[in-house]
Amino acid sequence: MSMGLKQCECLRRDDGGIGCLTWHGDLVDARTYTDVGQDIYIRVDADELARYTKKRPFQKKGVLAVTIVSAVVLFLILLALFHCLVRRLRRERRWKNTFSFIRSSSLFEDSLGEKEIDKSRRNGDLPFFDLSTIAAATNNFSTDNKLGQGGFGPVYKGVLFNGKEIAVKRLSKHSGQGVQEFKNEIVLIAKLQHRNLVRMLGCCIEGEEKMLIYEFLPNKSLDSIIFDESKSSLLDWKKRLEIICGIARGILYLHQDSRLRIIHRDLKASNVLLDATMNPKISDFGMARIFGGEQIEGDTKRVVGTYGYMSPEYAMHGHFSMKSDVYSFGVLLIEIITGKKSSSYFPENPSSNLVGHVIWDLWKEDRAIEAVDSAFGDSYSADEFLKCIQIGLLCVQEHAADRPTMSTVVFMLSNGTALPVPKQPAFIMKTDKGDEISTSEGAVSVNDVTITMVQAR
Repeated sequence: MSMGLKQCECLRRDDGGIGCLTWHGDLVDARTYTDVGQDIYIRVDADELARYTKKRPFQKKGVLAVTIVSAVVLFLILLALFHCLVRRLRRERRWKNTFSFIRSSSLFEDSLGEKEIDKSRRNGDLPFFDLSTIAAATNNFSTDNKLGQGGFGPVYKGVLFNGKEIAVKRLSKHSGQGVQEFKNEIVLIAKLQHRNLVRMLGCCIEGEEKMLIYEFLPNKSLDSIIFDESKSSLLDWKKRLEIICGIARGILYLHQDSRLRIIHRDLKASNVLLDATMNPKISDFGMARIFGGEQIEGDTKRVVGTYGYMSPEYAMHGHFSMKSDVYSFGVLLIEIITGKKSSSYFPENPSSNLVGHVIWDLWKEDRAIEAVDSAFGDSYSADEFLKCIQIGLLCVQEHAADRPTMSTVVFMLSNGTALPVPKQPAFIMKTDKGDEISTSEGAVSVNDVTITMVQAR
């Protein structure tokens, strides 16, 4: 043993005594012990001792830190797993409650044969389809049978065993539309009976699958025709007037004539379907709101809808009413007779839109006739076209109080009465070339978007 500093040792002698020695320099013991040897106790300076033992306290602290961190990470993982489990149980409970609610409701008329409903679970008049029945009808949800894709999920065409054609709206597992919207659409459409509203035939709730079954409308949605130059000629002026009047009557039914007062909140060309005779049917009630009693307006923090169709008070403040649907109808009316999208891009004025600038500017200059859809040729009535433009501008006026009710709109469309002069519409500004940007919170509808800015006059 060798230590280079001055040291002091305490020795236990063989006779039991204790002695102390001091030395300078290295300690070298040249003695040889045949038995046990001698105990030696050395007092060493603290700094010197630290040279040989300084790593040990830090090693202990490191092990302790690793242990604590591992325990915390494990706790967080277990907490996250527990949270996911609780959310899943709550979601399953909500779907179970929805299923029980639907099963206990007598909402539907049985318009299908027993073979189509075959093994379906029924309570009252509500048809429930087995997943196997829907899978067989859609060829196991083949892409060849896919009609479209929206915020809710894909829509498929199907054919039941008796040859009846259906449309299957399949809720996507990652859809923004959830339990409330699913239930909302079932309750609303099932209880509403009008020739200009799409008809629901049943639903399927099995495992992770949630689907709505509708009547199949062969001519798809209105936007697939009026905005397609190769198909727009299929709808002449007379037919488009009939479509406009049919949509107006459907909305009037929702607002006034149905047992429930309903605000659609997502009226647009893609949510108007056409049957075999081009009769319009309003669809997609996932975002609709029911008003009770004498209620005629409401507020929400969750603004959903499509750019170009939303009224300014709804887009900016979440305030909706029957006049919100009137605004959307006005935009839709102008789209139908001009064959142009409200979000169309105009190179000469990139920030403008169809209603806020183009139609209004032409109207002020008595040149509104220039906006007529070229697909009409010379088969339209200029007076009727200008009348429709004026009604559309009345519907999209900036202030809700200035807009007519749907009952007034229906009256104006079907009578030759003099119309009031429209006030300037709200100007809705865009940030891109007509792009639709999805920015809604939570559940959304098909092509669910909001506008970026609304400017007053």
